[in-house]
Amino acid sequence: MAEGWIKVCAQNELLPGEFKVAWDGDTAIAVYNLDGNLYAIEDVCTHDGGELAGGEVCGFEVECPRHGAKFDVRTGQATLAPATEPVASFPVRVEDGVIYTRDDR
Repeated sequence: MAEGWIKVCAQNELLPGEFKVAWDGDTAIAVYNLDGNLYAIEDVCTHDGGELAGGEVCGFEVECPRHGAKFDVRTGQATLAPATEPVASFPVRVEDGVIYTRDDR
């Protein structure tokens, strides 16, 4: 595995509709499996700094459980106020049945 990638979990441990949170240093990254496709965004609402993971996912949007802001997990774009700034999105790769991500900012 190339340097800088962090292990999230085994691919068979993240089923469609589920998420896992991994840490790259002090950055929490939420990795979502949506219909077999993997997406990773920073696990922080840009409105107030709360966690996004665990918020309701509908389609490709995750809703912040605190104030209802929504973000597109594919791009990190804010799609519903009160958030107006996007969250960071990160690359995801699968190698030998293991999911990896990294904070590549």
